Amino acid sequence: MSHSQRRKRSPATFRRLTGITPVAFAHLLAELEPRYAAADAKRKSRPGRKRKPGAGRKQTLSLADRLLMLLIDYRTDTTHVFLGFLFGIDDSAVGRNINPLQPLLAGIFRIPERKANLEPEDIQELFFDATERPISRPKRKQKQYYSGKKKRHTVKTQIVVTRRQKSPGSSHPQRVRIAVVSPTFTGKTHDKKVYDQTRIVCPPGVPRTGDTGYVGTSLETPTKRPPRGQLTSQQKAENRRLSRRRIVVEHGIGKMKIWRIAAERYRNPLRRHTLMMKNIAGLHNLMFA
Repeated sequence: MSHSQRRKRSPATFRRLTGITPVAFAHLLAELEPRYAAADAKRKSRPGRKRKPGAGRKQTLSLADRLLMLLIDYRTDTTHVFLGFLFGIDDSAVGRNINPLQPLLAGIFRIPERKANLEPEDIQELFFDATERPISRPKRKQKQYYSGKKKRHTVKTQIVVTRRQKSPGSSHPQRVRIAVVSPTFTGKTHDKKVYDQTRIVCPPGVPRTGDTGYVGTSLETPTKRPPRGQLTSQQKAENRRLSRRRIVVEHGIGKMKIWRIAAERYRNPLRRHTLMMKNIAGLHNLMFA
């Protein structure tokens, strides 16, 4: 029995290991299979390839097991040594098995980097925030990656979320959908500069809010306390109302970090960070939106 087939025996354990349910895994695998077949055929027929189609190294694991291994990697952020031991392959082969699947998943989820689209179920409001996560100390450009806020080297991603309407009679809290995941910025970059450089395209007339890091932008932000001054009671009340509205972005980012690879120190090549964050946002939407 393959590793992926065991998901039917213990759905709760499967979700704890991957972050998604067995049903969601089956749907994701069904969408991945034709995309993988097309990408594999294109790779084997590329100009200059010396081997005939079908020749070369054969994959030890099925596509389902490779997808499962990638999801466990996202969920637990464990080492390739452990993943290789778990799936019966050499740790050096783990990357070859899971890395080709990441851009294919991104093609399924289609999380934009710049244009915020609102779907029929979405409430007409967008919430902006940036999240930082630590990285290993880079060999080059260390000052650019050093975050004075976190006191360590980090990378930063801007997340845009929207709320979804409650189902009639539902007792569950409002659902949150990740609408945009920006490219990766160095930890030193200020939130306002991230906003200015990403130039997020929003539907006209849609309210947009952010925290105090976005003061000076076109977003609605809390009123900052003036130097050596105090906020009025009305300003404090407005800040509280705004905080209650925009708590959804904190919930969205928090649930993205259920997949530990989006929360722990990032150990993979930085060039893959944006792709990984977009896939995590897609998994979030699959389960929580």
